[in-house]
Amino acid sequence: MAWHPPIVVHRPGPDGGRRVTVRGEILGLAHNDADLVEFLRRAGLEDADIALDDPHLVEWRGGRAHQWEAA
Repeated sequence: MAWHPPIVVHRPGPDGGRRVTVRGEILGLAHNDADLVEFLRRAGLEDADIALDDPHLVEWRGGRAHQWEAA
C-alpha cells in the first residue's frame, strides 16, 4: 500500500476554492491559505501555517500550491 500525505488540497473548482481532506475526511472548501490554516487548526494541527509547504504533510492536487482559482 502506497503512503500518502494525510492532508490533501484537491484541484481548484470552477468557481474557485479547493476541497480539503484530512485522512479522507472532508474539512471544507478553502478559498485561500487562511481558510486552509483554520480548517487544519480545527482538526488539531496548531502549526498549520508552517506545514502548508511540507510534502510529507500536505499534497496539493490538480494545481500549484497556494493557487485557489481554477486555471
